[in-house]
Amino acid sequence: MLPIFVTVFIDMLGVGIIIPVIPALFFEPGSGFFDGNIEKASISIIYGFLLASYPIMQFFGAPLLGALSDQHGRKPLISLSLLGTMIGYLLFAIAILQQNIVLLFLSRMLPGFTGGNISIIFSAISDISKDNEERTRNFGLVGMAFGLGFILGPTIGGLLADDSIVSWFNPTTPFWFTAFLTLANILLVRFRFRETIKERRKTAITLFSGFRNVVRSFSAPHLRAIFTVVLTLSLGFTFFTQFFSVRLIEKFNYSEANIGLLYGWIGIWLVFTQGVIVRYLSRRVAPKTVLRFSTLALGIALALILIPQQDAWFYLINPFIAIAQGMTAPNLTSVVSSQAKATEQGEILGINQSMQSLGQAVPPILAGYLYAINSNFPLMAAAGFTLLGSLIFTINFSGKAKKVDLL
Repeated sequence: MLPIFVTVFIDMLGVGIIIPVIPALFFEPGSGFFDGNIEKASISIIYGFLLASYPIMQFFGAPLLGALSDQHGRKPLISLSLLGTMIGYLLFAIAILQQNIVLLFLSRMLPGFTGGNISIIFSAISDISKDNEERTRNFGLVGMAFGLGFILGPTIGGLLADDSIVSWFNPTTPFWFTAFLTLANILLVRFRFRETIKERRKTAITLFSGFRNVVRSFSAPHLRAIFTVVLTLSLGFTFFTQFFSVRLIEKFNYSEANIGLLYGWIGIWLVFTQGVIVRYLSRRVAPKTVLRFSTLALGIALALILIPQQDAWFYLINPFIAIAQGMTAPNLTSVVSSQAKATEQGEILGINQSMQSLGQAVPPILAGYLYAINSNFPLMAAAGFTLLGSLIFTINFSGKAKKVDLL
């Protein structure tokens, strides 16, 4: 688990570093990326399409990588994914320097297509986990790596982009640094990651596997309900993550550093949840029982984020979002993984990634238009879709759970 943990941590550190930077390029006054003649509504729509470009390409790429990892092993496909990610970060920095919007889109599309490494990591965890209880604990450990990346990543990204700290820091600095981190991750996988797959399996592979996965997920009786939940929850949480930073900039005048510090605070609670709470509950409460409560709590917490008129309240509300999401993510992945045979982990978790990618692709596009109408609409959609996902899960998985001993 140690190489897996470190690989996910470095990968998510890179993802976290860019969180405060991209919204600032588009919405921070005086960023210089757009001239003054472009209306703010148009900027929000372009921003939405840029955010959507990554998961759209991931929708096509992740199933290919998942199926190929069943066939050729986890290690080489993780390395390929990280290589595409590193090139994407380098191209993004160049795009900022040249103020080239086309290159900006290409720099997100390439790592999106090769960015299915998380589904492969989950497959590797399933390979080495003996049962559902251990699988949930291990997914929680990976979630802890996610949280650590979110503690350090946004904070580092916000600081690296702030020229008041060091004179030569600018919006490109986090991307150069992240490209270097990804190179270190590639070397780690090359020399420390041990192949986990025991039995290889050939699967039909096409560029349109993502569409096939969507059809399969909704047509197979044992997959339809859980993947509907995956999709709706992904829609909800993406509406929140993609436009919460914009709200902080527009309504509360947050800088990159301020955004980074708030996300670091969220990350602390994610680490605590997935490193302590999830591991405790995995031995005592069935994943389906946890999900019935955590998804409802997440929807309510996302609705509360609309209320504050002073930003200090976010430091009180966001931990509840982090705790609810921290409990939801590993238990939901565990339930999905339990639907597959040992030889199908890459394929099923590839389908899971397809559904999440679909859920991550639609909100930025819609939210760009919704935000242009009313800045509250994206966060209202976040709460609405999450509560819908919670309702669907409760209706379909309300059977009696096995483990309920909390003492």
